[in-house]
Amino acid sequence: MHTVTRGEGRPILLIHGFGVDHRLLTSLDGAVAAAGPWRRVYVDLPGMGLSTDPVSSSDDVLDALTDLAAVQFAEPFAVLGSSYGGLMARALAARLGDQVAGLALLAPLATDGDPDAPPKHVAHADPALLARLNPADAAEFAAMAVRQTPEAWALFRDHALPGIRAADQPTLARIRAQYALSHTVEPAGYAFTGPTLVVTARHDQVVGYRDALALLPHYPRSTFALLDDAGHNVHLDQPAVVAALLQEWLARVASASPAARPAASPAAQAGAR
Repeated sequence: MHTVTRGEGRPILLIHGFGVDHRLLTSLDGAVAAAGPWRRVYVDLPGMGLSTDPVSSSDDVLDALTDLAAVQFAEPFAVLGSSYGGLMARALAARLGDQVAGLALLAPLATDGDPDAPPKHVAHADPALLARLNPADAAEFAAMAVRQTPEAWALFRDHALPGIRAADQPTLARIRAQYALSHTVEPAGYAFTGPTLVVTARHDQVVGYRDALALLPHYPRSTFALLDDAGHNVHLDQPAVVAALLQEWLARVASASPAARPAASPAAQAGAR
């Protein structure tokens, strides 16, 4: 899988959602870098961005992430996942155990069935802004944006739209056909004891927020946030609040983890691949 690595220090793997690419999460890079020495490894999931791995299911995607982690990380690492990436992050933490030092979930997919999601809501509409955009771009933005502001559009244009345009639709169709994992991520009695953050959005019409509440018994060290005036791209709708929550979570992960080794793995030193 294609990765982009920034910085040095404790490692963190950032996993984007379905049908976009790693750029969706690079808006968080400044907040993570400001939290201390972190080696940020952004991944393009198969069929998205520049990753062309042959996959046919979410199980295949999880296996590819497991292989990537084995190459990239010689020490415990944190994982941040957004939406479908949140499902992958949870499954990776369950599979790898203590090798995952902390877990952050942004608008996570938290159910195998149909999400309990609210109807579409626009807190701030700007028809004039939409009228100035390319019609196809305006349609993509309007479908997701809770706050139709120039600032929100700029973040969507730079971080979401490129991945939407780059996605390999035949690969996505194969994954959609076997979207649910073949196993339960959090069976009865399962607990991930590392520092955890769950950020949800009041107006997330894609996955909602109620399903994520059911995850909390499995994550006893979790902070749960439900943000108003935010939708599925919660970190683009409320960047300052999400940045503050991430920095607090990263501080908890750092205090619970041994100091990072000075040398990065060979794969990390190679940067993007």
